[in-house]
Amino acid sequence: MTLSAMDHAKLLRLVGLGVRGKGAIVGVEQVREGAKKNKVAYAIVAMDASRHSLDKIVPLLNARRVRFVEVPSAAALGGAAGRESAAVIGIVDRQLAKGIRDLVESGSEGTPQEAV
Repeated sequence: MTLSAMDHAKLLRLVGLGVRGKGAIVGVEQVREGAKKNKVAYAIVAMDASRHSLDKIVPLLNARRVRFVEVPSAAALGGAAGRESAAVIGIVDRQLAKGIRDLVESGSEGTPQEAV
């Protein structure tokens, strides 16, 4: 996934709005529970999260067919959510998820956008 710096900033702003508006859930355990209940429409995963965290969330997202995008920094992702860091944020609001997915998919020309 290659988002421009501008698209990356937009993504983080949308995520921040989602968290503040209760349209997103933060953290591995919360996102795992949400995914198990089919509440997560899209997810944002920090590539620099611990291997343990990634091993807990990525296979579940794939198994539940929840599309996700990877961002480089847990600190930046957490900052968008008003936290020090976050390994994953799950988007539960369907409209917000669509907006983020559209942003990500239009973000670069011809390169894969997310892991499926």
